[in-house]
Amino acid sequence: LTIVSMLSVPQVFIRPKEREAEADAAREKFFVAESDHLTLLNVYTQWRMNGRSAGWSTEHFVNHRAMKKVVEIREQLCDIFVSNRMAITSCGTNWDPVRKALASGFFHHSARRKGMGEYVTMLTGIPCFLHPSSALYGLGTVPDYVVYHELVMTSKEYMNTCTAVEPEWLPEVASRFFSVKEGHTARLQGQKRVREEMEAMQSEVASVAASNRPSSSPSCKQRIVTPGHGPTPLRSPGVFARPRTPHL
Repeated sequence: LTIVSMLSVPQVFIRPKEREAEADAAREKFFVAESDHLTLLNVYTQWRMNGRSAGWSTEHFVNHRAMKKVVEIREQLCDIFVSNRMAITSCGTNWDPVRKALASGFFHHSARRKGMGEYVTMLTGIPCFLHPSSALYGLGTVPDYVVYHELVMTSKEYMNTCTAVEPEWLPEVASRFFSVKEGHTARLQGQKRVREEMEAMQSEVASVAASNRPSSSPSCKQRIVTPGHGPTPLRSPGVFARPRTPHL
């Protein structure tokens, strides 16, 4: 709610002429290294913890009028949640769920890294860059995948308000648009596993078929004994014919 409200107002930070360096230094104190969206959340949290003071806003180069508008928008959003019986919960200090929610909402504004500070949008292939004012711009290692709020065209196509996201989140939240590309090694391992499973299945089928096959060797009752080759099988007394009684 807070981030959406912060995105709904004009620039939160002010940058007066002849005090640009001082304003930039004050802004960097709020930076969250992996996200400009979380930086906005941090600004709101700090402003609220300091009593929503106009003096505090002036000292830290924060647009106090814009922050008051943020409060109004946030209250309206809260009323909408309550009227629709939707629970409002907080993730606390664990901000990964927030980044994943941003990936779900801005997947159509996702970009992957092409070079140092250079990106290309994943759905349209437009080259774009991190803005120098972004919290991600000064990192030693820029993230491979980001989502952004909007593109701003000046001398270059810049991404405004970015957040680093994990690559596996995009196929999870937008499976119709993204898929995980399987590496060569993983593909070979998968093929080997399928072959092993097929061989095991074929071996099991052959084993079952062999156990159900009737025996080809004749039974004892069907055996024909050749004279002089092996013992003669015993006969039951009823097999012999009864001798006839001679008539006198």
